[in-house]
Amino acid sequence: MSNPDAPAIGKDWITTNEAAELTGYTSHYIRMLAREAALPAVKAGRDWLVSREAALAWREKMDALGSEKHNPWREDRPDLAQQGRGRIE
Repeated sequence: MSNPDAPAIGKDWITTNEAAELTGYTSHYIRMLAREAALPAVKAGRDWLVSREAALAWREKMDALGSEKHNPWREDRPDLAQQGRGRIE
């Protein structure tokens, strides 16, 4: 039975191995991003297919953040910025 909310699979969807080659990340990391819904992805049998555009956008975002991607108090991650973790407000 197909999921009516699943996107149509076309040339814009690539395997995790293709995404890994495209972005320079490992296929394991791409699968983790898919499982955690950090990247738009669909499960096709035992394989994940991810949006090619989203994989490239993720890489671009991580490159732009540089070492700031490890900062738990950065503005785009309010879920990580908990009061009382050494932050004075």
